[in-house]
Amino acid sequence: MDLVVGGVFGFVYLGMVLGEIPGLALDRTGIALLGAIALVATDRMSLDAAWNAIDVPTIALLLGLMVVSAQFRLGGFYAAVTRRLGAADHSPGGLLALVVITAGGLSAVLANDIVCLAMAPVLVELCARRRLNPIPFLIALACASNVGSAGTLIGNPQNMLIGEVLDLSFAGYLWEGGVPALAGLAVVWGCIRLAFAGAWAGETPVPEIDSPALDRWQTAKGVAVVTGVIAAFLFTSWPREVVALAAAGVLLISRRMASRDMLGLVDWHLLVLFAGLFIVNAAFAQSGLLGGFLMAFRQAGIDLANPAALFGVTTVLSNLVSNVPAVMLLLPAARHDLAGPVLALSSTLAGNLLIVGSIANLIVIDQARRLGITIDWRTHARAGIPVTLATLALAGAWLWLIN
Repeated sequence: MDLVVGGVFGFVYLGMVLGEIPGLALDRTGIALLGAIALVATDRMSLDAAWNAIDVPTIALLLGLMVVSAQFRLGGFYAAVTRRLGAADHSPGGLLALVVITAGGLSAVLANDIVCLAMAPVLVELCARRRLNPIPFLIALACASNVGSAGTLIGNPQNMLIGEVLDLSFAGYLWEGGVPALAGLAVVWGCIRLAFAGAWAGETPVPEIDSPALDRWQTAKGVAVVTGVIAAFLFTSWPREVVALAAAGVLLISRRMASRDMLGLVDWHLLVLFAGLFIVNAAFAQSGLLGGFLMAFRQAGIDLANPAALFGVTTVLSNLVSNVPAVMLLLPAARHDLAGPVLALSSTLAGNLLIVGSIANLIVIDQARRLGITIDWRTHARAGIPVTLATLALAGAWLWLIN
């Protein structure tokens, strides 16, 4: 056994569990990058091998779609849509339904993290003006964005990775993942409505939100490009990463939107996290340790080649190390025809269980905190736990039914 590779792998995944290394100012991205550097520095991987370990199509797809989502944010689309939700005199339950549908729908075709980042502050402003408690609506935003993003292969980073590595059909996955995601949005609405019944009213100071005004031309340009991207994914065999990069290139050609601003909204930390984990997991596999890891599961009576076992392990592991690292670790076990949908649905839907289960949750909590609103883990769990259990049950039943 290569103790250096095993030690680096253990260090990195312990960091994924803790979210940091005690005593050091390292987050998950820094930990993954440090692990990759350690493997190269100790000659466990050459620079060429490390570069080849990175799945460039996945990185390219992520980058391209992040630029597309940045177009909508800079064009004021997200803020305008959120404010439009509160324009009519809806009941709290009606407004909650609109938030769930909007967040879930946008997250299915645009990066769910950016949807949460752009909508959360404006949603607080909307609730403050209507004298509503913003907490149930913010939790609905996070939960719905996670559930909605599970419905397509471009809704979140882990689905993009799964789709690229396993070469899944975009249209085929719409049937496998879209149906439980759509039903899951109804579950989100019902669970949050029950969890916060009688707690709709609230007095919150109206915050000063610095959001861009709606630019109709730039928004229309973004809509046209996204429509073309989805059509290409559905009706052509063109590589998705090439389509996404081409879309980004079209949007970067602008007389009004600076490329510096658009690229500034790209989540470079996430791309570095992916690259670091690709290298660490490749070294783990090449050393033979991954085979031992999978053998340990089989000896414990857990065969990850079985869809039900993979579904359960992915759910648990996603809440321990976060969904992207969990998916990267379990992808080598994805050998069943339903392995792709199993990984995508279970890793994404599991993210609603705990605040740390998904980046979308953390973004919403952080945006709320900046505006003086505290959402602790108990408050989140009131809705997060039932939403997670119910949506996972729906997804599991659906995959069993179509198998």
